Amino acid sequence: MIHRLIVVGLVRNRQNELLFCKMQPGRGVFPGQWGFPGGGIEQGERMVDALRRELREEIGIEVGQIQPGFFKDGIFDKLLPDGSLQPMYLIFLVFHCKAASEQLHLNEEFSEYRWVMEKDWYSLDLNPETKDTLARIRLHETGDHL
Repeated sequence: MIHRLIVVGLVRNRQNELLFCKMQPGRGVFPGQWGFPGGGIEQGERMVDALRRELREEIGIEVGQIQPGFFKDGIFDKLLPDGSLQPMYLIFLVFHCKAASEQLHLNEEFSEYRWVMEKDWYSLDLNPETKDTLARIRLHETGDHL
């Protein structure tokens, strides 16, 4: 089974809205659903450098004020271009960050993006891991930890 370290950006703008991106229908671990931008760490790359690179490549923005959030893991099926599924063990390293700008330029991985206020987060068709991440954010912000 393939193992991958994935950096994930919880990107907020000046209005404290959170950035969500919608995966293209025929690709990735959560095809056609909304989630957060990020991607794999390359050989010899540091976590924060990987996060900056992935955000630049996937959504075309720069971020500042990067702070570690939390990590989580799981086994997921990735939809490959030929329509087959490949199980992967993914470790998600989640970071909080501020966007340097709000204009994005999506690459082919995403079909849409939205800046969303907290009250509207669940109006999107969120993948299960994004729902879990949002629950963890709320626990952290309320100070209700294990």
